[in-house]
Amino acid sequence: MEAPLRTVGDHVKAWRMRRRRSQLDFALDAEVSQRHLSFIESNRATPSREMILRIAEHLDVPLRDRNAMLLAAGYAPQFAECPLNDPALKSQRAAIDLVLKGHEPYPAVAVDRHWTLIAANVSVTPLLSLVSDKALLEPPVNVLRLSLDPGGLAPHIVNFAEWRHHLLDRLRRQIEISVDPVLRRISAELQALAQPPGTQATGASEAAVMVPLQLATPFGVLNFFSTITVFGSPVEITLSEIALEAFYPADAETAEALRRMAVRGS
Repeated sequence: MEAPLRTVGDHVKAWRMRRRRSQLDFALDAEVSQRHLSFIESNRATPSREMILRIAEHLDVPLRDRNAMLLAAGYAPQFAECPLNDPALKSQRAAIDLVLKGHEPYPAVAVDRHWTLIAANVSVTPLLSLVSDKALLEPPVNVLRLSLDPGGLAPHIVNFAEWRHHLLDRLRRQIEISVDPVLRRISAELQALAQPPGTQATGASEAAVMVPLQLATPFGVLNFFSTITVFGSPVEITLSEIALEAFYPADAETAEALRRMAVRGS
């Protein structure tokens, strides 16, 4: 557990060290004198609002943590946070629905920073019918838990060991960037889950172009690859933490099966 960050100097030093930057290297990059940076980190100087935002930008600090840095220095927060159903985000929510709908008949989901399901298109519904533990489908639905839990999709993932390694690695890198305690708890929970018999936690083949998701369904084994979409240059916290994951067929057989599933579900 990390010590609480009480002063703006604590915040700056902690984020610089998380990014594995030396004082000199970072000072040059951010166009700040090393002496001034040292004074900020040791709380011998209080940075201006503009300086805090510059430092946070160069350290790629998440927006909600930039607000925490500003508050620690005695300044008002810079970035608003609205629920996704807020009228201020009406056009952005419509854009999410448009992207998900436009991806059909292929599955796509939108998740928040904790991998909580925000929205999904209708092509996801047939895949969720594979889930045996219906409690996993009760809101809030965690997409990672749904994938790796023995009562979820785990028994149906043909390359489970490979996919599990991929998801946990993505989660590990996300934790490194955000230092989010909730994600740490989720990671510990997922790693403790029982795995389907005969699987071992191994990495992807070096010859692979990308890690596929191979899912056994009544329509045969579906092979997917995915892409991640985020909002460009958001200045609102909720938007900055939303990711859309779109799954594409990795072969002609999967594409045809998805078309048949769409016709059957219509």
